[in-house]
Amino acid sequence: MSKQIEVGGLLIANDLYSLVNNEVIPGTDVQADAFWQSFETIIHDFAPRNQELLAVREDMQRQIDSWHQGRAGQPHDAKAYKQFLIDIGYLVETGKPFSITTENVDREICSIAGPQLVVPITNARYSLNAANARWGSLYDALYGNDVIPETDGADKGPGYNSVRGARVIAYGRRFLDDNLPLANGSHAEVTSYQVREGQLLTIMQDGSESGLSRSDQFAGYIGSENNPTSILLKNNGLHVDIQVDPNHNVGKDDLANVKDIVLESALTTIQDCEDSVATVDAADKCVAYRNWLGLMKGDLSDSFAKGNETITRRLNSDRNYTAADGSSLVLSGRSLLLVRNVGHLMTSDAILYKGDGAEDYQPIPEGILDGMLTSLISLHDLQSSKQQQNSRAGSVYIVKPKMHGPDEIAFTVDLFARIEQSLGMEERTLKIGIMDEERRTTVNLGECIRQASDRVIFINTGFLDRTGDEIHTSMEAGPMVPKGTMKQQPWISAYEDWNVDVGLACGLRGKAQIGKGMWAMPDLMADMMVTKIGHPRAGANCAWVPSPTAATLHVMHYHEIDVAARQQELSAQPRASLDDILTIPLLGSTRLSAEEIEHELENNAQGILGYVVRWIDQGIGCSKVPDINHIGLMEDRATLRISSQHIANWLHHDICSKAQVLATLKKMAAVVDEQNSGDPLYRKMAEDFDGNIAFQAACDLIFTGRAQSGGYTEPVLHLRRQQAKAACA
Repeated sequence: MSKQIEVGGLLIANDLYSLVNNEVIPGTDVQADAFWQSFETIIHDFAPRNQELLAVREDMQRQIDSWHQGRAGQPHDAKAYKQFLIDIGYLVETGKPFSITTENVDREICSIAGPQLVVPITNARYSLNAANARWGSLYDALYGNDVIPETDGADKGPGYNSVRGARVIAYGRRFLDDNLPLANGSHAEVTSYQVREGQLLTIMQDGSESGLSRSDQFAGYIGSENNPTSILLKNNGLHVDIQVDPNHNVGKDDLANVKDIVLESALTTIQDCEDSVATVDAADKCVAYRNWLGLMKGDLSDSFAKGNETITRRLNSDRNYTAADGSSLVLSGRSLLLVRNVGHLMTSDAILYKGDGAEDYQPIPEGILDGMLTSLISLHDLQSSKQQQNSRAGSVYIVKPKMHGPDEIAFTVDLFARIEQSLGMEERTLKIGIMDEERRTTVNLGECIRQASDRVIFINTGFLDRTGDEIHTSMEAGPMVPKGTMKQQPWISAYEDWNVDVGLACGLRGKAQIGKGMWAMPDLMADMMVTKIGHPRAGANCAWVPSPTAATLHVMHYHEIDVAARQQELSAQPRASLDDILTIPLLGSTRLSAEEIEHELENNAQGILGYVVRWIDQGIGCSKVPDINHIGLMEDRATLRISSQHIANWLHHDICSKAQVLATLKKMAAVVDEQNSGDPLYRKMAEDFDGNIAFQAACDLIFTGRAQSGGYTEPVLHLRRQQAKAACA
């Protein structure tokens, strides 16, 4: 633990106190003494409520466990089970229909559909790359990924391959023809783009002229009307920049001298303080808060070596065009930033307090710490006179994860209102993104939204955390189906549809985002392009992507699908079935072979170990971990939760034994060691299983998985990471 300073009734880590007083508060209208005094009051008022809500979670889980235990060996009675959930208050009564009334929401959230990045806020370079991913090169995205197959001479090669380049260019022209077509002919036949009388004019290869099929898709240009260097088009609210340069390596050989097609890509980015980071003490939290401060002030930078050069990343400037009517058109050069706080479970010793009647100091709820500090930091954006603000609507967007049911959302609403008062913010400045990733939130989603009806800007499904909670909630009901079979279960498709249906019924269309989860295989972009179009088709106006490149590729789906129109269609359809959502994904009478069981254990164990070893030893909260088939998967705590809970469930119901699981962990540890052999910072697990903290953490997650609150991984990870840091120190 770092050194502390006593301020009022609080003990505050010196580095956090210094950050707030010397870096965060200067430049705001906040006074340091008043800030700490109001923060102390908020802690005393809200920390006990936080603890009460966690106690309700545990009490409901005990009742559900007892219900299943009392019916062990009997067929599942879905009707009786549903009534039981009503009786204990797990399922709450649905109120009258309503529509949300959230105001002052930026257009990137309320009116434009597109990809959303999620990035660990503790890595400044990644944070900047994500913020700057508002615009992305289609040519680069296509050339460097498997969307263009490496067949018939189109390999990526060590240098530029003109065969592959030609296919990239042809793909780009097809994209233009499909979504921004000319009245006559193809973009592939254009020899010159010009502007005439406020309209786009193209000169074709045969000498003829054509405009756009829809003239309103022309938005602006850069350069002269006869010789523009950029042509700005617009479709479904999204911009496309056709860049022209006859001196460019690509442009000089192109019929129309087009050097690139740049797409408006990641409209929004979640800067994550939660599942993708490893922040276990005050020093770690300061890294997260300092990066958020740099983003809100606009001065964050990061330098790194690339070859013989030193590259410095900064936030991109806005983009300036001449609009079709001749006026000035300024478009944001950056993704609109949201910040994800932690949930209600964990505490942080960055600040200690004495509760009413308590003799000893205790750590404060980490969610309250995040809420207060990220909001304070956001004042730099709200009170800024700089042109390149994050929120032009004057709002702060806080994504709140892992909340269970309406009461926990109401708690967050009350907390945000108090934070606003303490910081002198306008009422309802702090907006709420509700992660629909816990079962009690899913089944009561409408009432959850009602609690935040004047603040909600986001609901989002999360398959992995949601599945982890599904398994933990019904742990005593019986063994679960294998992970690979989970997505075919009735509950998961109903859950995904239910989220959209309820969101539309609560009036989110045109006011807030309805989001879908992450594409977890960053190297398989061709598969993503086939699969992820299902998200806008399902009525989601944003979906998570793992990289800026993925955002540039996925945004093409939002050109193909008019999400606003799709949501209108879906509004008239029947709602998904709550009974399907409550269908527990039990293995039932299905008998698994020894080989199937071992394969499932190996796959889960590899994912757990590959993620945990970097979390514990290096403090990396999100990483690409090869699976058992050596396919790189983006892993964070959500993937860890489902894998550890799944093995814990099978152990509990004797599908496998503890000895078998331990043997599998040791076997896969050697595989993970080999996969990380090129990392000089890596410490092998197989050399000392008993003494390796990361290996022991993986064991803890599985063998104590039933006892972990909600099946969450944070308590084990934090404790073991703190041990690893102490050992290094």
